Amino acid sequence: MSRSVTADRIVARTPTLFRGAVLALACVAGQGAQAQLFGDDQARQAILDLRQRFDQSVTAQNRLVEENTQMRRSLLDLQQQIESLRGELARGRGQEEQFTRDIGELKRAQTGQQQTLEERLRRLESSEASRASNDAAASTAAPTASAAAPALPASDAGDKRDYDAALAVFRAGDFKGAQTGFASFIKRYPRSSLAPSALFWLGNAQYATRDYKEAITNFRSLLTASPNHQRAPEAMLSIANCQIELKDSRAARATLESLVKTYPQSEAAQAGRERLSRLK
Repeated sequence: MSRSVTADRIVARTPTLFRGAVLALACVAGQGAQAQLFGDDQARQAILDLRQRFDQSVTAQNRLVEENTQMRRSLLDLQQQIESLRGELARGRGQEEQFTRDIGELKRAQTGQQQTLEERLRRLESSEASRASNDAAASTAAPTASAAAPALPASDAGDKRDYDAALAVFRAGDFKGAQTGFASFIKRYPRSSLAPSALFWLGNAQYATRDYKEAITNFRSLLTASPNHQRAPEAMLSIANCQIELKDSRAARATLESLVKTYPQSEAAQAGRERLSRLK
């Protein structure tokens, strides 16, 4: 009797135990699935973090490449600027050397012009002294004629005085003042026998101040008015000198050839031949 009761109790408890076991197994399985799900989320987050760091690394690398490229461009620009500055410096040095040469040539030309002018002045003064000696000798040889000669008119005495005054200014080196004096003389005494000489000295004063075109005009006026005047050969040589200074070599050559042909026995013609041999 007691054994059958115990057996019934065991049979009655069996479904309950089974259900408990099933529930226990379900709980264990649920916990495993939850653990597996939690592990997948962590892996996914790790992948996302890794990808984000990779993207940041690529961005930083691209930035470095871009900065490197920009730096190379800047270095190239700087190198080009340095080369440009070197070129400008070289050109500046070349210009400085050219200026130095030009200044030297100008100084030499000015010295040559001054020497030429002084030499011409000495020759002219020697010619003036020789003519004065001849006039004195002639007056001594013919005292009667000189005594019988009438006195110079007031106008002739005036033009000689004004001419000598202008010539004295020229000899003092005041070429601007000499230009004024001789121009005034020519205007006041256009028919004076000294007018051709005044034109000659006016042209020389203008040559000394590098007014070459006006000098040529006055030298030509002398040749037109008095082609046989003693200053005519030198006036033609002076025209050639002015043309050389004006860089008109063709005109200078033509003038020198005309000088040699027109006044072959003059000292000016001899100087003209030498100039022709040196003229390019």
